[in-house]
Amino acid sequence: MPEVRIIDLRSDTVTKPTQEMREAMYRAEVGDDVYGDDPTVNKLEEMAAEKVGKEAAVYVPTGTMGNQTAIMAWTSRGDEIVVEEQAHIYMYEVGGPAVLSGVQVRPIRGRLGIMDPADVKAAIRAENIHFPKTSLICIENTHNRSGGCIVPLDNMKAIYEVAHEAGAKVHLDGARVFNAAIGLGVDVKEITKYADSVQFCLSKGLCAPMGSIVAGPKDFVSRVRKYRKLLGGGMRQVGVVAAAGIVALTKMVDRLAEDHANAKRLAEGINKIPGLTVEMETVQTNMVAVHTRGLAMDGPDFQKLMKSHGVLFNADLPYRVRMVTHNDVTAADIDEALERIAQAVRNR
Repeated sequence: MPEVRIIDLRSDTVTKPTQEMREAMYRAEVGDDVYGDDPTVNKLEEMAAEKVGKEAAVYVPTGTMGNQTAIMAWTSRGDEIVVEEQAHIYMYEVGGPAVLSGVQVRPIRGRLGIMDPADVKAAIRAENIHFPKTSLICIENTHNRSGGCIVPLDNMKAIYEVAHEAGAKVHLDGARVFNAAIGLGVDVKEITKYADSVQFCLSKGLCAPMGSIVAGPKDFVSRVRKYRKLLGGGMRQVGVVAAAGIVALTKMVDRLAEDHANAKRLAEGINKIPGLTVEMETVQTNMVAVHTRGLAMDGPDFQKLMKSHGVLFNADLPYRVRMVTHNDVTAADIDEALERIAQAVRNR
């Protein structure tokens, strides 16, 4: 029996580097980055800072390290940070704010990852001997747990103003901020101007094999660079992979629109399969949140069923699975995945 070809919709982190990236990596000029001697890393950092409209940037191994070093750089032990209650920083970074920065996290309920500025304002602590200082507000755009939804610019602007009025900073977890920019049809600077710092990933939809960028004011980036070293993120001849990051920023941003189109194609197809539903309001970028309750099957069981048919995705809630489109999944792959899902549901 022939082996079933895998269609991998688990995440945009599964993307393979493009041929152009591989060739750039092979040719990369390198040096010791801890000494600041890697010309390819230096070029990437300068390019990234300009891209998001910030003074400086630093290359870090992962998005989690990027977010956590940013929190370390903006806060003091005993402070409080405000996040949306389903934020990646709060849900998926292993308690990093408490362990690494010694700060308390105050989660706020949002809708599709969007916090109400009035709720943010109410959460900021007044000066009181009993209270921690609210030093940082974190926004995630796009928002992972909501299914890749975009935080609107007017909402970001309002939260930015609320934070600054209170003397707090704003950090943007922009792991997929270029998806947000493509979805809004704006230059990414129109998003990042409402944050004092930003972390974004090169290793998701942009297809680089590893790495993220933290950008912001020069003194902030200097602190992040030191905390990167503290956490073991000081890298040596890392221009070998930074070269792929340069290709990611110059060649892979605009094509994210294809992923968005494929996500919509996938969502519309799934809504035609009895027992499965997608709330189309949430299909704004490259993620599709599929509800399985109508099948009388929970998410993990549906995930297991489709794995046996060569379609991979993750269960993220008891009756919900998440499918993510990316550069290595074509429109034809989407149609094939829909056929397999429909057949599996019929025959289960």
